[in-house]
Amino acid sequence: MPAWIAVLVIGREFLVSGLRSIAASEGFTLQASDLGKLKMVTQIVAVVAAILDHRWNVWRFGWFILPVHVIAVTAIYFMVLVSIVSAIDYFAAFWSRISDASSRRRAAFVLGRKNNVSSVDRLS
Repeated sequence: MPAWIAVLVIGREFLVSGLRSIAASEGFTLQASDLGKLKMVTQIVAVVAAILDHRWNVWRFGWFILPVHVIAVTAIYFMVLVSIVSAIDYFAAFWSRISDASSRRRAAFVLGRKNNVSSVDRLS
């Protein structure tokens, strides 16, 4: 497996963990999406296939030949694709929640200022 794939997958895990930590500090959670679950299953299949490929290139079952190497390489690249898409999905979910929360805070701040200003004006 090329090193950039490992860096990408590990970096994605750090990104999602960081986003979840920030979300928790803001008072909301980012639940595992279906893409995240698919990524995990794909990751398991890719790792098992890569381990099997380390020992066997193909498995022969009589007339049927199972190309372990081809399956391992395909699973790894599919895992990379799903990892990227899943990271984008988590980032989009995080961004929309942060955007909604900041919009509510701005609205509450503006409403709070209007209420305070009008009560000061009434006293004058």
